[in-house]
Amino acid sequence: MNPSTESRGAAKWALLSLAIGSFGIGMTEFVIMGLLPNIAAELLPTQWASSPEDALSQAGWLISLYALGVVIGAPTIAGFVARFPRHRVMIGLALALTVFNALTVVLPTFELVGVSRLLAGLPHGAYFGIGALVAADVMGPGNRAKGVAFILTGLTVANVVGVPLGTFLGQQWGWRVAFAVVALVFALATLSIAFFVPRHPGSPGRTMRQELGVFRIPQVWFALGIGSIGFGGFFAVYSYIAPLVTDVAGSPEWVVPIVLVLMGLGMTAGNLVGGHLADIDLRRTLLVGLATLAAVLGLLAALSFWIVTLCILVVVVGFVSSVLSPTIQTRLMDVAGDNQSIAAALNHSALNIGNSLGAFLGGVVIAIGWGFTAPSWTGAALAVAGLVIALVSYRVESRRRVLVPA
Repeated sequence: MNPSTESRGAAKWALLSLAIGSFGIGMTEFVIMGLLPNIAAELLPTQWASSPEDALSQAGWLISLYALGVVIGAPTIAGFVARFPRHRVMIGLALALTVFNALTVVLPTFELVGVSRLLAGLPHGAYFGIGALVAADVMGPGNRAKGVAFILTGLTVANVVGVPLGTFLGQQWGWRVAFAVVALVFALATLSIAFFVPRHPGSPGRTMRQELGVFRIPQVWFALGIGSIGFGGFFAVYSYIAPLVTDVAGSPEWVVPIVLVLMGLGMTAGNLVGGHLADIDLRRTLLVGLATLAAVLGLLAALSFWIVTLCILVVVVGFVSSVLSPTIQTRLMDVAGDNQSIAAALNHSALNIGNSLGAFLGGVVIAIGWGFTAPSWTGAALAVAGLVIALVSYRVESRRRVLVPA
């Protein structure tokens, strides 16, 4: 599928269909963060009654389990399906997301819900990775980052509309209602992809062994480190945004969806800007973005006691983090050589290692009594670590070019 073979209208419908699925992924990944207290109170009633902090920390495992599913599923699924037609693969992934999120709605215990979250994470990376390749084809040469940004638009719009709406519905009628909405979104995505995404060949000659060759490239490991550690700073804050609003800023629970809308607006703007900046100067966008994220997270930790400054800084955090998202993915695709299918998916493994790491470390600093601002300080430290990895990566790359001239 490309502009020369498909009409502009057909391409727009195809991209919109894929974006519906990314909207659902944005909801399923992030809505749980605003509803963490509600989930902890229902699924961990004993712990909640004795220590809400401990219950929240344990409920955070659900975030980590979803992220673990992404980490496992992205390379294995993307590597296995690289040879199949991409439109059929996308239908299968959207259907799997529908079923696994429906399980979250009906399973009764914390342990079983944890299993459903792990399963729901499995198709996530492959969906975004293969969808990004389709979008990049539509956008054409020289606009790959814009294509990646487009497929991520559904995710960022989910943070403006879907996550706050799901959080509100979950607060009013139970957190399971939010995941029922998610399952319906994925059902719509499955039908839309089946109808509107035209035949798109895969790479019939590719094998799993060839795809896994990406792990022999040192710069791939650097790129994965940037995403998993540097981007983990964002998730350390996002995972515990609800108690930051209610316990630190002292605002009522109904303010949480409003704060999530603000973060989503920042993420949407950052995603669009990030695609353009990465196409202009990927290196500078990556390095400046990581440094800015560290600084803003530090400010959030220091100034989140006032709801107005918290809201302002949340917008900036969302903006900067989403500038980094297409930038990191484009960097990974640049260094992956011929292994584009698995590279595009591996970015989401890296980001969800960051999700898991950020949620885990944020829960640890809360559990040991450092308070609900501690995840923001933790996030700033992770962003600095990501910046260091990026600097080392470019340093190694520059030295290699000197030693082995092109």
